[in-house]
Amino acid sequence: MQITFKLFASLTDHLPPDKRVGNQMSLTVPDGATIAQIIEPFNLPPKLVHLVLINGTYVAPADRAERALADGDALAIWPPIAGG
Repeated sequence: MQITFKLFASLTDHLPPDKRVGNQMSLTVPDGATIAQIIEPFNLPPKLVHLVLINGTYVAPADRAERALADGDALAIWPPIAGG
């Protein structure tokens, strides 16, 4: 199945170089793939996987190992962001 995978801020560095400017890529994943399975090959530091959304809906940390995506879904991930 095809999903859109988006990484933001410092996590963009984990995308292939040609995808970093747009901060997203189309990704082919197995049917029933979970968030944890999808991000594993990208070697994202767990402490930086802060805000996770599927199609704009928040997924709590406790649900990420079990939450499967469907064809056409968009998975977006942000690191913690500090501001003043």
